[in-house]
This record gives sequence, C-alpha cells and structure tokens, in this order.
Amino acid sequence: MSSTNTVSVTATTNGMSSSSRFEKSKRSMMDELRSFEKEDFFDLGHPLLNRILHSFIKAAGIGAIQAVSREAYFTSVEGLGIDSSGTDANGAKQHKFPDLRGATNRKSVEALVKNTGKESFQWGLAAGVYSGLTYGLKEARGYHDWKNSAVAGALTGMTLALTSDDTTHEQIVQSAITGAAIATAANMLTGIF
Repeated sequence: MSSTNTVSVTATTNGMSSSSRFEKSKRSMMDELRSFEKEDFFDLGHPLLNRILHSFIKAAGIGAIQAVSREAYFTSVEGLGIDSSGTDANGAKQHKFPDLRGATNRKSVEALVKNTGKESFQWGLAAGVYSGLTYGLKEARGYHDWKNSAVAGALTGMTLALTSDDTTHEQIVQSAITGAAIATAANMLTGIF
C-alpha cells in the first residue's frame, strides 16, 4: 500500500503578484526620484548630519554625471572636427579638462577620473554646506526665510570659491554675492512655481 503525497508550491516574488510587479515596472522617472527622497541610506544619528550627507551624496552624483557628459560632448565634437570651444589670447583652443589629451589613453582616463572626482566633490560640498547651513539657521532662528537662504548661499559661495585653483579675494567676494543672490531668488520663487 503506497500513498502519494502531492505538494502544492505557489511561487511569489517578494510578496508581489504579477500585476503589482507590472505596476512597479510602469513607475515613471518622477516616481523614482520621489521615492529616492523618502529613503534614508545612512543614519548618522542627528538630522543635521543626515541632511548634510544626503545632500552631499545626491549633488556629488549629479556633478559626476555632468562632468562625464560634458567631457563626452567635447570629445565627440572634437572627433567631428567642429570648433565649439573658445580660444585663449594666443588663439589656442581652451578645454575644460586640458589634461585629458594625454599621450596615452591611460593618462586621459586618469585625468577624467581625477577631474570628475574633483567636480563631484565641489558639487557635493556646495549642496552639503548649503543644506546644513539652512537647517542650522532654521533651528537657531526658529523659522526659515530669505535671510537664512542669503547667509547660507553667501557662505556656500565662499566655500566653493576656496576649492578652485589660485583663488583671489575678489573671486571669494564675487562667489559669496552670487551664492547669496541665487539662494535668495530660489527661496523667494519657491512659492510661485
């Protein structure tokens, strides 16, 4: 006498039915960006530190994408023989990353990585400083207004100017004024758009 046992197996993928998997695959780019805003990748134990780190990471990624895509554009334009870059006083072509035209591909790749890292650090630094200052000023003053944005923008502009090569005091002041103006305008236009 033999008995046959039948085992029924139901397969699910992370608790999702096929229709909910389909819905997830139909998410738009804006849905992905909104979910990115809600996720906490790191928790440093304090809201100020978390805000600075998250702003730094997001902006550094954008800076890296911008630097690589700009270099890809210049490389493709030069390959086609189109003159899209400016010239200096001697009539020589100016290039954002002059070291990328090395004798070997290895030098070019090393220069690309170095310059992309520097630029992504600058973007991340600017975002982290601005975000941290606006949060700190909001906590210190009890509310957020255009004055917080102006002070944070000025200090961020000064910090960013100090990361460039051969910085003069005129460049620092000019960057502080520009940072304050952009941050104030962005704060005032937030409610309009």
